[in-house]
Amino acid sequence: MTHLMRSLFALLLCYGVVTTPGSAQTLEQLAQQAQQAAQNVAQAQIALEKSKSAKDRVRALTETITSFEQGLAILRDSLRNVTTQKSGLQNRLDAQEDTYARLLGVLLTIDKAPVQTQILHPDGPLTTARASMLVADIIPALRAKVDRLRSEMETLVYLNDLQAQIFQDLTDGLSQLQTARTELTRAITDRTDLPKRFTADPKQTEILLAASDTLAIFAQGLDLIAVDMAQNSLPSILDRKGSLPLPVPGRVIRYFNEPDAAGIVRPGVIVATPAQAIVTSPTAATIRYRGPLLDYGLVTILEPQTGVLFIIAGLAQAFGEIGQVVPAGSPIGMMGGNSQTIDAILDQTAENMGTIRSETLYIEIRQDQEPQDPTEWFRIGDKK
Repeated sequence: MTHLMRSLFALLLCYGVVTTPGSAQTLEQLAQQAQQAAQNVAQAQIALEKSKSAKDRVRALTETITSFEQGLAILRDSLRNVTTQKSGLQNRLDAQEDTYARLLGVLLTIDKAPVQTQILHPDGPLTTARASMLVADIIPALRAKVDRLRSEMETLVYLNDLQAQIFQDLTDGLSQLQTARTELTRAITDRTDLPKRFTADPKQTEILLAASDTLAIFAQGLDLIAVDMAQNSLPSILDRKGSLPLPVPGRVIRYFNEPDAAGIVRPGVIVATPAQAIVTSPTAATIRYRGPLLDYGLVTILEPQTGVLFIIAGLAQAFGEIGQVVPAGSPIGMMGGNSQTIDAILDQTAENMGTIRSETLYIEIRQDQEPQDPTEWFRIGDKK
């Protein structure tokens, strides 16, 4: 069992142990997510161990990275959650330190003096009886406070240990994830099994880039750079329109034809993504172009069927070769940015508990050279 899975399983126990006010629902959700993430990590690692060919290894590494990212996202949330609960409980105990000190002083006094001496009263038997009744009422209340103090102290110790474990496993997991990303890049470079629909003409590509001052003009001229193009098309995806997965996990922050802060309108969507997220092909597609383009940064243009183009811009790395046919779910690039440090995770406020999305990816779809609304093609949970 990996360190990551150990921490995920530890979170399953967290719901049953930690019941600080307002935490039960969050911890239950984290426990359920942890269970699923642990299963995903285990399955991905089994596939990775069994993979032998470059093709299988690319798929297995992609699944492993995705599963690790999901598991680490839960650990990030858990670390912040546990740290917040621990801080709140510690502050509450500190605020009641004087009260608990007096309570312990009273208990020590009761323990050292005989019970008869404690309840005898100089005013006589009647007052003594009343005093004994008062003591009988107080002692259960004192015991309840002691039990509550003991429970809170045990919870504090548990949270402290769990925080340390998650801290270490998150550190190890981030390192393992970076290693997996490096291995994925190497495996993609070594892969030679992908078919090619055409060969790119470097000179024509250079001429087209120089002559294009808009993305639309460049897209219209793509056929000029293709040599020996195969006539057969990939199967139509129109029946899957609206159900295709986004190329990258994230959240749409600018929609089709929505102006940005500078008033610039583009016929695509912008997706905020985590740093170094893997970008995959939503379906089997031909790589029509890969490289820098105008002010869009590093761009990959996919053709899932004749007449349809997926333009994906803003990558830090782009995988594959122009003319290759990549299978659905195949990694075509990686986002930029740096992996979060532990300090950055802990510094995030309670209002920003989700996965940090520090990078943006631009996605544009063209059918017969006409821009299409990507939200009508991809599964997007938070549509307008």
